[in-house]
Amino acid sequence: MQNTRLSTLFDTITDRLGGWLRNPWRRLSVLIISLLFGNFLGTAVSTVSGQQADLDILVAAILVALTELINRFAYGGRPETRRSLPVQLLNGLKLGLTYSLFVEAFKLGS
Repeated sequence: MQNTRLSTLFDTITDRLGGWLRNPWRRLSVLIISLLFGNFLGTAVSTVSGQQADLDILVAAILVALTELINRFAYGGRPETRRSLPVQLLNGLKLGLTYSLFVEAFKLGS
């Protein structure tokens, strides 16, 4: 690839972000933010699909498919892939989403 200003800027930004995320506390904070965003996303999905009652089955099928796809990446791949930050972020998002949907189901049941 040709070395342009944009590619140099992109490489510099990704190198600095990677260096910033090597600190375990910063990495943990980003993972916790991913978990909390998944919790928010689960509440938003259940609220929106609850308003339009005709989308419940489709939304449930999409969420199950995405959950299984993330599980395949997070638990079935090579060890280097499982420890990578994007896979861990997706897994945290999935955990927060699943937890939020369980909490919403308990709220509806009471």
